[in-house]
Amino acid sequence: MAKLTKLKTKKRLTPSDREQEIIDEAVQFFAEVGFGGRTRDLAKRIGITQPLLYRYFPTKDDLIERVFKEVYLNWIKPDWINQLKDRSIPLEQRLNDYYVSYAEVVHGYEWVRIYMFSGLSGNSMNRRYIRIIEDEFLRPMCEEIRHECGLPGVDEYPITPLELERIWVFHGGLFYYAIRKNVFHSKVHTDFKSVVESTVNVMLLGAKSMSPADLK
Repeated sequence: MAKLTKLKTKKRLTPSDREQEIIDEAVQFFAEVGFGGRTRDLAKRIGITQPLLYRYFPTKDDLIERVFKEVYLNWIKPDWINQLKDRSIPLEQRLNDYYVSYAEVVHGYEWVRIYMFSGLSGNSMNRRYIRIIEDEFLRPMCEEIRHECGLPGVDEYPITPLELERIWVFHGGLFYYAIRKNVFHSKVHTDFKSVVESTVNVMLLGAKSMSPADLK
């Protein structure tokens, strides 16, 4: 009697669960191989057919756009901006709390690598993220730093390009910690909280030495 072979079947999922499975695997896949990775290879990795993948995401660009939403938009915590603007709490503490919380979300392997691959491929994903960060967080930081240092408000004197560059250098320095760790696999100081506290302290000391003329 011929030996019967039991075929391994993939668990049937609801459409919403299948879509989420594709998104979760796509995040991992693009983080590992970049946006040049083929949807055929992604489908094989998931254990589904390419036509089934396209039933949920008709084009690769549609899938990448969904990855953008999953990785870049869904992570934003609505209370971050309110906490940054809460002047009942010392600014140094607000900035420390923000960057520690921000790092818990953003400094992950997939997030950082997708960000880098996006920039290298010319995809607009990280440019849109940069605009969100600048408008939603860095400009309010400039305003709060001015208030802390007794400098003119933004209504009296709009935020200058140089002022934005300074806050980008500060923000980018903390973000580069994650790039060194997840992209270059370099040795980093293990206590990121202490890195944040030291960096914020030095930045505010420099800001407090500024005069209105330095805003130009």
